[in-house]
Amino acid sequence: MPKNDNINNIIDHKLFSEDDIHQMCVKLGKQLTTDYAGKKPLIVGALKGAIFFLTDLVREMDVKAEIDFLDVSSYGNEMESSGKVKLVSDLATDVKDRDVLIVEDIVDTGLTLDFMKELLKKRGAKSVKCCVLLNKEANRKVDVDIEYYGSKVGNEFVVGYGLDFMNFYRNLKYIGVLKPEIIKLVNNK
Repeated sequence: MPKNDNINNIIDHKLFSEDDIHQMCVKLGKQLTTDYAGKKPLIVGALKGAIFFLTDLVREMDVKAEIDFLDVSSYGNEMESSGKVKLVSDLATDVKDRDVLIVEDIVDTGLTLDFMKELLKKRGAKSVKCCVLLNKEANRKVDVDIEYYGSKVGNEFVVGYGLDFMNFYRNLKYIGVLKPEIIKLVNNK
């Protein structure tokens, strides 16, 4: 890890600027406004990564909506999914007969999103769809529908704007690719 506290020192290059992210939110917000007109959806943010995206996204939506959060994990503090998804913190809102929109920062293996979708369907949600900022198909282990996404990404390790590295760097205003030497340092520990 870099010795000083400049969080930008771990970034190899920017992948999406603040403006790029804003444009994704605007585009998705317009589409969701159209698709959820008159439906009063329950928007479920996937903690912790989706908080930045969810906040900016819902401000671009012109619909009457409720917001709640789920915290599920298949990574813990690891860099790769364990393959086992666990519910860390549950919703406070009943989803029965509701149109639910899950908001995620990134879908990688698909395991976490599949778990959330199935959980909400079992609880009687009328519909369950997902809006994800980044769709990372390279490591997909589960075929899961992603109805809305901002952009596809390759197999880079990305951080910033909610995306983390060992629970840090979520607060970057942009999305960047982690320097390969940072990953090697952690993998060699």
